[in-house]
Amino acid sequence: MGAPATTALIGKPTAHTGIRMATVAWLLAAVYYFYQYALRSAPAVMMPQLSEAFGLSALGVASIVGLFYYGYSPFSLVAGAAMDRLGPRRLLPAAAVVVGLGALLFATGSPAAASIGRFLQGAGGVFALVGAIYIATKNFPASVAATLIGATQMFGMAGGSAGQFVVGPLIGGGMAWSSFWVGMGISGLLIGGLLFLLLPKDEMPRPPDNWLKSANAAFAVVFKNPQSILCGLISGLLFIPTTIADMIWGVRFLQEGHGFDYGEAVMRSATVPLGWIIGCPLLGFISDRIGRRKPVIITGAIVLLACMAWILYGRTDAFPPYLLGLVAGTASGAAMIPYTIIKEANPPQYGGTATGVINFINFTFSALLGPVFAGLLHRISGGAAQMELAHYQAAFVPLLVGVAIALVLALMLKETGTAVRGQAAGARRRS
Repeated sequence: MGAPATTALIGKPTAHTGIRMATVAWLLAAVYYFYQYALRSAPAVMMPQLSEAFGLSALGVASIVGLFYYGYSPFSLVAGAAMDRLGPRRLLPAAAVVVGLGALLFATGSPAAASIGRFLQGAGGVFALVGAIYIATKNFPASVAATLIGATQMFGMAGGSAGQFVVGPLIGGGMAWSSFWVGMGISGLLIGGLLFLLLPKDEMPRPPDNWLKSANAAFAVVFKNPQSILCGLISGLLFIPTTIADMIWGVRFLQEGHGFDYGEAVMRSATVPLGWIIGCPLLGFISDRIGRRKPVIITGAIVLLACMAWILYGRTDAFPPYLLGLVAGTASGAAMIPYTIIKEANPPQYGGTATGVINFINFTFSALLGPVFAGLLHRISGGAAQMELAHYQAAFVPLLVGVAIALVLALMLKETGTAVRGQAAGARRRS
């Protein structure tokens, strides 16, 4: 088991109390991740209200909402480097407060304030994932690392689903959009207070005199490791079908391409994030049980590729209504396995930096390619107000190619699972 990164507020912890405190710390960070994911997805169910309040077109509102990723992606690097030097106790409470303030700024109805607020939500929100993974991998055995990282993402996807399936009916039932954001802003401040009160103190090494030089050295180690880049590319390529094809275009594709009404299209599209909730912890658990990472990623990529190909080109009545989306989402959970590998492939003192790097690569993919696919659909359809199935099929072919590339890249990864490391340690003892 790795050395604990936290100590009790009172007295020196035993191994049992240390694990119990680490479990509480991880759960708090995971709840914070749930909260920020709900904020991330909620604008999708109130676009007409936001457009009217801001006095902007849907495209203008989408631009403000998209500023979340302009904070989230670069601050992944900041969060990772800072986590290695300061620890979750000093960072997560302040980050949650920043997210809460961002939500309050968004609630003002001013486009300028909302833009700053949305950026702050992303910049502060990324600390939740980095912090939760840092706690999980620093305080628990390596044999459960993939399970805990998958469970962390499960909290996030559950928050993303709640941001639509809970918030949508509330807005539809008459709740003012600004009331929701004020409530979430206050919730962020409260979460920050709870994190400050309940997170155990961190037992961190003495910070170096030159932080910038130290951080640059950590980034150099992680970025120069080819395994780090492979992990980022694989995770990003497996993640894009969810963030772009499903979360942005899924409902419209099912309505325009297959003729489903809005309610049925929403339900079918929602099965993909539901599959993530199942797949992330399940695939992590399987990986930990067999002590290997690569077979799980490769199998997940093959299943995802087959599901996506059928969704694009197959008959919609060949399988039960919600099965394909659910299986595709479950298989997509393999995108979280590289988050475990990158930490195992780099020095343990750079664990936070490694998580920041893979998150940066992953979400830079989504931030940059989202507008690219929108432009591709616009060009292929000739700017038609209502697109056809053939337009989506032509535009989304690169997503299939991306998953196939991820499959090939996974073959190039070095296995870092406990089974292989155990064999290597045994060979060294015998030699």
